[in-house]
Amino acid sequence: MKKFHRELHPEKTRLLEVGPFAIDNRQRRGEGKPETFNFLGFSHIGVKNGSNGMYTVLRRTIRKRLQAKLNEVKAELQRRMHEPILEVGKWMQAVVRGHVRYYGVPMNQPTLFLFRFQVGRLWHRALSRRSQNGRVLWDRMRRLINRWLPVPTVFHPYPLRRMGVVT
Repeated sequence: MKKFHRELHPEKTRLLEVGPFAIDNRQRRGEGKPETFNFLGFSHIGVKNGSNGMYTVLRRTIRKRLQAKLNEVKAELQRRMHEPILEVGKWMQAVVRGHVRYYGVPMNQPTLFLFRFQVGRLWHRALSRRSQNGRVLWDRMRRLINRWLPVPTVFHPYPLRRMGVVT
């Protein structure tokens, strides 16, 4: 780093204990759960897998990023409030699909389903505000959500599963 006249920021750089023994080591020292860190839009959390007890890194969408995206969708829905449902549905389909394609990693499905639900709720609110007496019933709204908002799936499986490797 000194060769290129660069230095690490003291507040943004730290060493974290990660790996299969981090949880046990920190418990033995009485330090609680392992630390988490944020990177590329995900909160990385070291946990033991519930099915086999092995160590894994849980990646969840950063809450701040999720809220920011929902606020953007809300503002855009207010702007597109009186456009036809077909056009708004196509736009919302692209938004949800893009979000799911980026954040679609193993064990992040609860956050993806939450995003889809919140986008549907915001859309219902925008459609219900189109006129003084035009409330959209949830039966119709469920049909619109099922028609236009894709169901979240994992687009980035674990590398061993993606490559078809069996060990």
